[in-house]
Amino acid sequence: MSQITITLPDGSKRTYESGVTGQQIAESIGRGLAKDALAISVEGETRDLARPITQDASVRILTWRDDEGKHAYWHSSAHLMAEAIESLHPGTKFGIGPAIENGFYYDIDMGDHSVTEEDLAKIEKRMVELSQRNVPYTREVKEWEQAVEYFQKKGDQYKLDLLEGLKEAEITFYHSGNFTDLCSGPHIPSTGRIKAIKLLNVAGAYWRGDERNKMLQRIYGITFPDQKELDEYLHNLEEAKRRDHRKLGTELELFLLTPKIGAGLPIWLPRGTVIRETLESFLREEQKKRGYLPVVTPHVGNLNLYRTSGHYPYYKESQFAPIKVEHEEFLLKPMNCPHHHQIYLAKPRSYRDLPIRLAEFGTVYRYEQSGELNGLTRVRSFTVDDSHIYVRQDQLKAELCDVIDLIQKVFATLGFKDFKTRLSFRDPKNKEKYAGADEHWVQAEKEIKAAADEMKLNYFIGIGEAAFYGPKIDFMVQDALKRTWQLGTVQADYVMAERFDLTYTGSDGQKHRPVIIHRAPFGSLERFIGVLIEHYAGEFPLWLAPIQAVVLPITDNQLDYARKVHDDLTRSGIRAEVDDRNEKIGYKIREWETKKVPYMLVVGEKERLAEAVAVRQHKKGDLGAMPRAEFIARASREISEKLLTS
Repeated sequence: MSQITITLPDGSKRTYESGVTGQQIAESIGRGLAKDALAISVEGETRDLARPITQDASVRILTWRDDEGKHAYWHSSAHLMAEAIESLHPGTKFGIGPAIENGFYYDIDMGDHSVTEEDLAKIEKRMVELSQRNVPYTREVKEWEQAVEYFQKKGDQYKLDLLEGLKEAEITFYHSGNFTDLCSGPHIPSTGRIKAIKLLNVAGAYWRGDERNKMLQRIYGITFPDQKELDEYLHNLEEAKRRDHRKLGTELELFLLTPKIGAGLPIWLPRGTVIRETLESFLREEQKKRGYLPVVTPHVGNLNLYRTSGHYPYYKESQFAPIKVEHEEFLLKPMNCPHHHQIYLAKPRSYRDLPIRLAEFGTVYRYEQSGELNGLTRVRSFTVDDSHIYVRQDQLKAELCDVIDLIQKVFATLGFKDFKTRLSFRDPKNKEKYAGADEHWVQAEKEIKAAADEMKLNYFIGIGEAAFYGPKIDFMVQDALKRTWQLGTVQADYVMAERFDLTYTGSDGQKHRPVIIHRAPFGSLERFIGVLIEHYAGEFPLWLAPIQAVVLPITDNQLDYARKVHDDLTRSGIRAEVDDRNEKIGYKIREWETKKVPYMLVVGEKERLAEAVAVRQHKKGDLGAMPRAEFIARASREISEKLLTS
């Protein structure tokens, strides 16, 4: 039998017989790895451990520590749930059952039966019983006609619908116990790996996301290799409810969502606007130091602008319908970049001019389906901290590194210590999905990776995750509850310069095309602030808090002094209020504590006479009395240094 060479993540190479499986490779490396292995990555493709490898390949054994390992684990859990449902409710029809960011779901059609909490408990119990049989997940390749015949016999119109779009694809079934599903995989070795199980809730979901189709029931669940991790996750779920930015946004008077304005169209209230403007000012100052030029562009653009860029019709389904005005058609701006390219084109450019860094807090509009809207994190109108940097080829890597440095500074300042990055590359097997020449994609991906290596980023490569015009680095941030959010991004683009005929005159006197870097450290301000609210649980660091201090006079006799303290705070740049209500001081303290204001300055007769303030800090209580000038100096330093904790 022929030999193949397997390259491991550390660069070492091993020789195996052709047909070796991922499980065998794991066993050859170590008993512990073989025990923990869930799947294998072969040339970036996640596969079952049991599948043979017949060619030289770079591989990575995937465990619970890897996102791809978790994905396979949760995908397999969805199949386990489906088998439990089928055993308890024969005749159930199944839509799709994917892994999601945390856990899995399955869309099901039970006819007239609505799934209850009691049903969930029974399904969960049955899943435990089935997992304990420890049966393998096995893959079987089918002819398309065989697959159709199988699901025709079952009367499963949902699988038949899916098969209509798979006539040119490899058709695979997965079997586990008494359950068989149309599925591309991958899966973990056996059901026995699934230990701790919890079904979370049921929601409605139109088949294939189309409201013209039947409404199915979507059951969500989560599984873990041990009960301790499940208990921690469920605890964090409860904590997430307490931190929900929609709830806190209302309580803290940060933003407003009302059907009178329109779904997915947030209104920023004064306190929320302070947070937003503080973040903008922070980034503007950083951009100014790095040579960015501020610009402002309209909220609409001629439809042909987006035809040229490819955003229309490429993203047509997620855009609002064109607006006809006289003899022109306009589009609510879905992207800022085509507008910025027109600024570049406004005058001739020389190689001496580059890099040109255009920056804008530009509001854009996307038509999201109503069922996908979610507070600030999924909206129809949002502002992007957008920049487009036009560089020569020899400047590309250095500029990418500077952008990465900026994004890292933003995250560090805001307390996001745990993040990793995804190098989002195109899928070489699906090139028609992407614009631009092969050589440009190869070069752009090479430069992206070189910059990531130079900046020592903790990254993984996501095949098929690139934008249609270029590869990118996506920053995946963990919040205080260890939930992952995709926030900042940086992209390398060779395509748009050709589409918009962007040029500069080189040192050789000839015309050359710039390379374009797209970057957004925050991403969407709405989404970013929504994440921040939950990350901090509404308890913002002093520099970011909408109200930084509130002055609380004990009686009306101290009201004039309280206003004097307030004026001193305001002149020093500290955002402050005076609570002059005729209420007992204990009541005022309790109420402002619930509003999560960082500092309460209590002033009674003793403080008035001493020109002092009695300082209380949110969640820490009484810090004692100090001269008001001392408190102002202390708070001013905390704000200027953007400290995360006092």
